[in-house]
Amino acid sequence: MTTTTKPVVALEKSQGHFEGTMKALKLVEDKISKGIKRKKKVLIKPNFVSTHRQLAATHVDSVKAILQILSQHYDGEIILGEGPAMGSLDDAIKNFGYEPLIEEYGLKVVDLNKDIYVELDGLDSKLELMKFKVSKTLLDCDYLVSAAVPKTHDTVIATLSIKNIVVGSLVSASEKQKIHQGYKAINLNIARIGQRRMPDLAVLDGFIGMEGEGPENGDPVPLHVSSASIHPVSLDTVMAKVMGFEPLDIGYLSHLNEWGAGVAKLSEITVVGQPITEVTRKFKPHSTYKDQLNWK
Repeated sequence: MTTTTKPVVALEKSQGHFEGTMKALKLVEDKISKGIKRKKKVLIKPNFVSTHRQLAATHVDSVKAILQILSQHYDGEIILGEGPAMGSLDDAIKNFGYEPLIEEYGLKVVDLNKDIYVELDGLDSKLELMKFKVSKTLLDCDYLVSAAVPKTHDTVIATLSIKNIVVGSLVSASEKQKIHQGYKAINLNIARIGQRRMPDLAVLDGFIGMEGEGPENGDPVPLHVSSASIHPVSLDTVMAKVMGFEPLDIGYLSHLNEWGAGVAKLSEITVVGQPITEVTRKFKPHSTYKDQLNWK
């Protein structure tokens, strides 16, 4: 008789970006240590959907905690890679205080918007085949870290660790815009590209989240929760529930679960640290929330 181990998601109360991220990572550090062994190229992908509004972006202290953990188990090259939806990567690095961290850890910085690309299949608004240009550096790295923030979204209900990777990996702002082909297609596109390159480690710093008109113009939520897992679909499932959403109402999570690319059923996930019910804080959804459910 074969037994299947449930995916593990760490969920911790957070009193700060660094402290909360570190607590969550410590709960899965043994899994990180095993996964990063013999790797040669690590890429950390923060979320800089805005290059000027800190609330919409990954806080530098959360990435610092990730680097502290990784550096205990890995001594090779680490890339900081991101392609902002608007504005320049240089501006984001400066505005969000990443320069000292880049120097301290000797990070190589790659602007994914200007990267060599690979064309992957996706779908247009009529669900017919179209191509998307995806960063080769991101696809080729052998250990990928998604460092994101839990936020509501104007098209897919919530933006979490998987969407951070998929949309950020699209080369150029026009490619990022192109993925928005209506509610059905965008969820399928995120799931398809996400299935091609899932994060090996996913981290959500929810010390302060965003509700309402996310992912850029929403309001702050003092959630005070951090989460980490080597199972990104399950991590996003747990955090969606913490935010008050039904995970399988989020199209890309439903597709990935159905395709066997991850587990998005709470009954099949082991949560360590804090129970979901102890840290739930219902987020106000985006004003287009009801329309977004039309992906089904």
